[in-house]
Amino acid sequence: MESFPPGYEVSPATWFYLSLVLIVSVFFRFNRFWSLRNFDLALLVAAPVGLLLVRDTETAGIGFSWLFAVSGLFLLRLLADPLLRRRPHLGQNLNAPGSAFLCVAAFGLLTMEAINRGPTPDTARTLQQANNLVDGREDIEQEESHLAAGPVAPLLYAPIGDQFAVQEQAARAMAVLAHLLVILGLVLVGRNLFGDMQLGLAMATLYLLLPCTAYDVGEVNHVLPSALTVWALVAYRRPMVSGILLGLACGVMFFPVFLLPVWAAFYGRRGALKFGTALLLVAGVVLGIAALTSPGSDSFVRRTIGTIHLEEMLSFEAPMGELGFWTSELRGYRIPVIVTFFMLLGALTFWPRRKDLEHLTAASAAIVVATQFWYPTQGGVYLLWYLPLLLVVVFRPRLVHLQPQTGLAEGEQSLRSPAISGPHSARSQSYSERTHLFR
Repeated sequence: MESFPPGYEVSPATWFYLSLVLIVSVFFRFNRFWSLRNFDLALLVAAPVGLLLVRDTETAGIGFSWLFAVSGLFLLRLLADPLLRRRPHLGQNLNAPGSAFLCVAAFGLLTMEAINRGPTPDTARTLQQANNLVDGREDIEQEESHLAAGPVAPLLYAPIGDQFAVQEQAARAMAVLAHLLVILGLVLVGRNLFGDMQLGLAMATLYLLLPCTAYDVGEVNHVLPSALTVWALVAYRRPMVSGILLGLACGVMFFPVFLLPVWAAFYGRRGALKFGTALLLVAGVVLGIAALTSPGSDSFVRRTIGTIHLEEMLSFEAPMGELGFWTSELRGYRIPVIVTFFMLLGALTFWPRRKDLEHLTAASAAIVVATQFWYPTQGGVYLLWYLPLLLVVVFRPRLVHLQPQTGLAEGEQSLRSPAISGPHSARSQSYSERTHLFR
């Protein structure tokens, strides 16, 4: 397909250099060199360097090691985030109209990149499954990839594939729509949760400018789960809505499953009951649709359980032709890494007992980052899994006053809500509340 507009073509290395200049110009704090914002920006622009190294087979090993090191720094930064009490407002080196214009322009460039590049094999395979679902045909046996989509993905893609006659056009439209959902979600987080529309524009603009977004612009299965997670964060006051969105995210890709314990602990007893009901509702609807559209039991298993691919996630042998950090010499070390991951998951679920939105966002991002360390193939390259959540943590002010609506009555919560930079609310003196996971 001819490039659009004619003559438009940007190599990955050129995209990195151009975006680096823009990011430093707009977001770097020149008057406060030793600041947390500059440290976060350094980590964000360091990650795409590993993606560039991974593209070359000669430097792939160095690239995966680089990505693991950057992911480790991300994880330490996220785990230490609740301890960082001072969160001064650091604005951008650009006013609000300029940020809006840059955001729209960057989205236009990203859209052209998605149009020129075309769909990835994983997206094309999922759209083919969606077309089979619409037409009522039997599943077509295709070559499996190292990262398959879940049973919800074909259901969400079916309307897109039905509207577009050409599957390739549907894949491009789905990629653009997924990134648009992330952008709108980040803007709403800034406006509704941070109380600053410009912070939302800043997060959306930085998301579009980062090279990792352009490198994986067509990976809808990577972007859509993170978009649904961001929207669950926007609707955090409604456990049913957040549960439905996270349930859909879990059905698209496997990694949001590990977020469920932390979110359930965040909501408390009554909120967790509504949250779990929403998850069961999504699971029931998906299984019901799969049962009604499957011609046989084998097809039903392939559309549901067969999409999880537990044997690949727990395998100690990388698929043929796939590169990654876990080579045959290092694969045995994945066992303590997996054990450490589940210990971290348990610790973030139980501590702190009373969670606010600060703990929820940092813990959610940390859990997704931690999955990169034990995934058997191409670990560390899936930056779009956690990039939106990471940007929320980087740009957030103090949010200790934002707690789940189920914990307090709405009127009581408004009376007891401290300022953005205020202290944490007083702990309950009840022994059962101090020791129980759910409030």
